[in-house]
Amino acid sequence: MQFEVFKASLAGAAPPAGVGLPAQALWWQAKGDWHRAHRCCQDSPDATGAWAHAYLHRVEGDAMNADGWYRRAGKPPSAASLEDEWEEIAQAVLAV
Repeated sequence: MQFEVFKASLAGAAPPAGVGLPAQALWWQAKGDWHRAHRCCQDSPDATGAWAHAYLHRVEGDAMNADGWYRRAGKPPSAASLEDEWEEIAQAVLAV
């Protein structure tokens, strides 16, 4: 799925059909539902799920927890703005 289509889908009531759990997590976070986003990450055991999970804990303000998830994802902790990191992760998970 193209990133712009995914981003435009935020006007809807549910994530686009066929996107994986990490993308669903990012979608729910963008809609303001951190807890639903977190559940998506908890159900996604791979590195992209861990990356989205790290982002969510960064949004929450829990840097220590985020750092552990960044390690699981094989990524350094992000210094980007939350918006920029959201876009970076979304583009990566949509390309998979």
